[in-house]
Amino acid sequence: MNAPRSEPSREVPGRESFPAETVASAAETGRSSAGLSVTPLSREEMEQFEDQRLAAYACKSAQSRGRRWEEPTDPHPYRTAYQRDKGRVIHSFSFRRLQLKTQVFVTHEGDFYRTRLTHSFAVAQIAQSLAKALRANDELAEVIALAHDLGHPPFGHGGERELHRLMENHGGFEHNLQALRVVDEMETHSSGGPGLNLSYETREGLARHSTEYDDHRVPDEFREFPSPTLECQIVDTADRITFRTHDLEDALWLGLIEERDVNGAGLVLWDRHRELARAQFADPPDRKLLRRVIVRNLIDEMIRDATRHTLAALNRKRLASPDDVRAHPGPLVGMNDALEAESDALGKFLYDAVYQHPTVVKMIWKGQRIIRKLFGAYVEEPKLLPKDLQSRLASSPVESVVCDYIAGMTDRYAMDQYRLLYEPHARVGMDPTALS
Repeated sequence: MNAPRSEPSREVPGRESFPAETVASAAETGRSSAGLSVTPLSREEMEQFEDQRLAAYACKSAQSRGRRWEEPTDPHPYRTAYQRDKGRVIHSFSFRRLQLKTQVFVTHEGDFYRTRLTHSFAVAQIAQSLAKALRANDELAEVIALAHDLGHPPFGHGGERELHRLMENHGGFEHNLQALRVVDEMETHSSGGPGLNLSYETREGLARHSTEYDDHRVPDEFREFPSPTLECQIVDTADRITFRTHDLEDALWLGLIEERDVNGAGLVLWDRHRELARAQFADPPDRKLLRRVIVRNLIDEMIRDATRHTLAALNRKRLASPDDVRAHPGPLVGMNDALEAESDALGKFLYDAVYQHPTVVKMIWKGQRIIRKLFGAYVEEPKLLPKDLQSRLASSPVESVVCDYIAGMTDRYAMDQYRLLYEPHARVGMDPTALS
């Protein structure tokens, strides 16, 4: 059994310790208030709490630039603007579809590794941790993170590249802008207006989210400033931390790479945490346990360093408002240069050893072929589209309608539609789109 090494109690750097009398006082306070009637925590009280705990550069919900159209139920009596945004995202059809959309490995190839949905939850958790530590608005960071991949098509970045190629003469395709289209136009709000009617700051976070895989184009609506909010930048960093560490873990679990491949790659970040993880155990640990400890500690170091490095930058700049963050010419959230270089080396290793692995390339090739064949079929014969989409053809180019349809598909649904169209023995009468 791999029991952790027993060590004497000592103070842990970076962790607060509380005197016993403070804990006792808090417990006594809890007992003295027991039995008293409780009133609902109002939205105004939540907004006042934000004023007290958030930094001046944070996006406070009471100062939101508002929604695209006015709602009769706005403002809500006991939910802030960003809490309402989160509810609308989580309850949307597009969010639920993320559970069957590829992160790196096609969903039907196995059950263990991440999908777009589990990735989004992980990004949201890390973004929340960073935002709380930086005294930014963790509720805004969370909803941006949960929604940041709503525009991703099936079959991962390979599917996105194929849709961009197919739409090259029709404005192209970029998943961040598609996410904005999803929440602004393609989802339906219960009040009957267009889209989910999210707050400006959430929409800005989707429009300005950026990674190294993106050919980023900022819509005119959000070009007033050179940079996005701190909360958006936090999500960008959380996304980068998440996919690098989790894609590495998934590749090891799937057997695309072996630990000896990682150990021999000269990755300073991995090597450091491998030795630290081994030192935690008196006996050689189980390989799976060791791997999980390494990945957990990789994430922890990057979060801690990003917190320290970003706070130092923010304190130097003395930013007094969210617009001061937006006006800053470059990103403020990130790790120190040495750790960024180590993380980038891990990213390059993943690109060479995992994303270009023949197994992954085969998955990408199959997915791109499915998208290409579906796109060609629907453009050639638009009557193959569901009836509700056919009604849009009078006002929109067929290519745009087809692109929206394919981008919203899950991996499984896209494969089903491919079989229905191209396999002679597929039963067309079982097609659910026939009933739409």
